[in-house]
Amino acid sequence: MKLLVTGGAGYIGSHFCKTAAAEGHEVITYDNLSTGHKDFVKWGEFIEGELSDSKKIQDVLTSQNIDAVVHFAAKAIIAESNKHPDMYYENNVEGTRSLLWAMSMAGTDKILFSSSCTTYGITDEAFISEDHIQAPINPYGDTKKACEEMVIDFQDSFPGKEAGILRYFNVVGCDPEGELWEWHDPETHIVPNMIRAGLENRPVMIFGDDYDTRDGTCVRDFIDVNDLAKIHLKALDQLNTENVFISNIGLGRGYSLYDLKTIIEDVLELKVKHEVVGRRQGDPPRLVADCQFFKSWYSEELSDLKASLKNIKDTGLAEKFLPVELR
Repeated sequence: MKLLVTGGAGYIGSHFCKTAAAEGHEVITYDNLSTGHKDFVKWGEFIEGELSDSKKIQDVLTSQNIDAVVHFAAKAIIAESNKHPDMYYENNVEGTRSLLWAMSMAGTDKILFSSSCTTYGITDEAFISEDHIQAPINPYGDTKKACEEMVIDFQDSFPGKEAGILRYFNVVGCDPEGELWEWHDPETHIVPNMIRAGLENRPVMIFGDDYDTRDGTCVRDFIDVNDLAKIHLKALDQLNTENVFISNIGLGRGYSLYDLKTIIEDVLELKVKHEVVGRRQGDPPRLVADCQFFKSWYSEELSDLKASLKNIKDTGLAEKFLPVELR
């Protein structure tokens, strides 16, 4: 297939591009490089552009004869969304509307949308299924929920359109050949921040240890980024069976932040100090996927958290999480 990958210069998008190209697909990255990296665009053509430029996107879709769009591009920092909800609605919601309009004008009928488990909000469920009520507790989650609704409306309004919505849980890991890794500025994700703290011999902040969980810290489900890239390719195939579907993407296994700290110390042979501070606004206590539907259409073996971290160690990429001046 010929694929337009929005946000293809980012962490997940670039891993997808590499995997898709290796499987014989032609990929074109569309990215404004606001958080992505030109150095990560190594497979296929790069087009720099904004999601809001619907005419440009339409021209790309038409001139390149795109078969499907894989839509990763979004702002995705919960704390930032709390401070600047306007920016998140403009980029995520209006940007997705612009993309969907361009697709309808160009006659491109297939899209995979990168959504998030944050749309579920706070839940008492041990494992969250796709039909669980969506009640986000931060603007980032609100915008992802709104985009999901637009994608479904788009599919319903244009017969023959195909739409897959993938609600990721936490993504971890790196390219096994060391060409790609998690690279954010500022870094807000817990795994690279714990590794960085261990390398710098300073404490990592734990936001709250008084949640109603086994050890009081937040519990999360992790999916390896390389598995996630393969899952997207399988999801494109799944659209041939179901014109529209929504699927959780996770391992179905919960790790507390203290669990995560222990595993990082063990696998990477680091001592990770920590400091408990107040809860962070917008953090649900537990997010673990019910993976029954996902595993009905994806049967390959998945990497567990230890395997993902071992990959980081074996590639020597742990030091990439350090500031440039400390590498």
